Amino acid sequence: MAVIIGVRFKNTGKVYYFDPGQNQLEKGSLVVVETARGIECGEVVIPNKEVADSTIVKPLKPVLRPATPEDKRRAKENAEKEQRAMRVCQEKIAAHKLDMKLVDVEYTFDNSKILFYFTADGRVDFRDLVKDLASVFRTRIELRQIGVRDEAKMLGGLGICGRPFCCSQFLSDFQPVSIKMAKEQGLSLNPTKISGSCGRLMCCLKYEQDAYESLLRMTPKVGALVTTKEGKGVVCDANILTGVVKVRLDKSPDSPPVVMDRKDVKVIRAGKLKVGKEERANLSNLEE
Repeated sequence: MAVIIGVRFKNTGKVYYFDPGQNQLEKGSLVVVETARGIECGEVVIPNKEVADSTIVKPLKPVLRPATPEDKRRAKENAEKEQRAMRVCQEKIAAHKLDMKLVDVEYTFDNSKILFYFTADGRVDFRDLVKDLASVFRTRIELRQIGVRDEAKMLGGLGICGRPFCCSQFLSDFQPVSIKMAKEQGLSLNPTKISGSCGRLMCCLKYEQDAYESLLRMTPKVGALVTTKEGKGVVCDANILTGVVKVRLDKSPDSPPVVMDRKDVKVIRAGKLKVGKEERANLSNLEE
C-alpha cells in the first residue's frame, strides 16, 4: 500500500497523484509540486489516502511544500500576468495577420514558460509570432493548437439543456462518442439536435449508453424475425425503454401491426441497427 494525494491544476483538469511525505493535507488546500512542465501550484482534491501499489505508477513525485502565503501571492500575480499576455498576443496575431484564434494563456508557476492555446482550421506558421512574444516576455514561449472540444472546455458556456457545459464543470477527460450511440438511443440524427456548442457530438450521449446497450440486448431490433403466440412476424417498431414492440404478422401483412411486450416475443433471426452511408456521410464531421 502507498499513501497518495490527488492534485488538480485546473478546475476540471486531470487529477495527478503525488507522495505527500509527512504532510497531512486537506481537500481544497494548495500545494507546490514538481511536474514535467516544471514547478506548479495545484489544489488538493484527494486528501491523504492509502491505495494499492498496483493502482499507481511508481515512483511518485513528492510534494515540495504546502503553499505558503508567498506562493499564493505568486499564483495571483500569474493570473494577472496571463490577462496582459492575452492582450499582447492578440495584438501580435493581428499584426502578423495569422488565421488563428487565441483561446487561453497560462503561465507556469515559476514563470519559466508561457503557454498560449489557440484554434485554427489548419496548420499555422507561427515562428515569427513566437520570436515576437519571446522578445516581449523574455521567457520560453509555447504555442499549442487545440481542438474545438478543448476550446469549449476552457471557455465554458451553456448547453442546449440550459446547464453549464459538462466538460467545463466536471469532466476531466473527453469520452469517445459516436453516431452509433445516437442511433441506438433512438435520437433524431439531426446535427442540431445531437451536437453541442463545440459542433461535435454531445458528451452526454455517453452517460446512459451502458443502460441502452443492456436494453438493446433484451429488445428485438427493427427487422428482426420473431415468433409470438399469434404466429411469426417481423418487428417494425421497438421502444427499448418501455419494452413495447410492434410486430407485423406474416399471416396478415396488410393488417395493422400487433403491439406486445418484448418478453412475449422470441427472436428467430436478429435484426441489425445500422447507420446508413448517407447518414454517416452527413454526420461524419460531428465525430472526432
